[in-house]
Amino acid sequence: MSARGDAAAAFQFLSRFPVKGGGDFSRELLQRSVLYYPVVGAAIGLSAALGAGVAAWLLPAWPAAVITLILWVWLTGGLHLDGWMDCADGLLSYRTRERMLEIMKDSRVGAMGVLACMLLLLLKASLLAAFLEGGSWTELPLLLLPPVWSRWYMVRVMVRYPLARGDDGLAASFKGVPARQERRTLLLAALLSLAAAAAPLALGAGDVWPQLLAAAILAPALALACGTLAARRVRSRLGGLTGDVYGALNELLEALLLLLLVLLQHNL
Repeated sequence: MSARGDAAAAFQFLSRFPVKGGGDFSRELLQRSVLYYPVVGAAIGLSAALGAGVAAWLLPAWPAAVITLILWVWLTGGLHLDGWMDCADGLLSYRTRERMLEIMKDSRVGAMGVLACMLLLLLKASLLAAFLEGGSWTELPLLLLPPVWSRWYMVRVMVRYPLARGDDGLAASFKGVPARQERRTLLLAALLSLAAAAAPLALGAGDVWPQLLAAAILAPALALACGTLAARRVRSRLGGLTGDVYGALNELLEALLLLLLVLLQHNL
């Protein structure tokens, strides 16, 4: 399978972009495709940034933010939100390890999952609104950072953390992802991050260079620190991670990285 096929598989698995040629989603293909997870994140971030720019030009900040978030969620097919809700139902039930895993595997969504989803989307919408209201259109490329680094961290946990269900579940398809994939995705995420931070300068936003530099440096640091804290906490309770946890970590880190952008925008 060519690199093009691996990239197509990553886009087909993580997004709704109309990409062809991904193959049959074999275990080998899925493991090779993780290299392109940051690229998928960049495509989602770029689409969200373009959508935000158009929406903010036509509408006030809050409606523009909600439209941007709808586009963002649609591009992912709600894949990671499903994991976020399942994890909320299971981990917040405070049951035994076995019972939590059963709850997370159940296709039905409970009250905690619905509540967690509502609060997460409200937080993301408010952060997008604050970001759109507090900056100019030249800063929109920074919206690439949250989806890029959150998806890089998913590859990191695939490599570094055990599976809670052993060889059962979707996460088992990624068991044995080689460590070199993490290093490669880190390099790719870093290059995409630098491009996103440099784009506002090319668009004439030279007066915000401290914010751009801080975002490029702090985004990966925050993703690593908060992702590690959350992943270790989940592992201590479940004995490992699941596919739902991968998605939940992505959602958590996207929200925290959006928060970082807003903090930098309003304090630098």
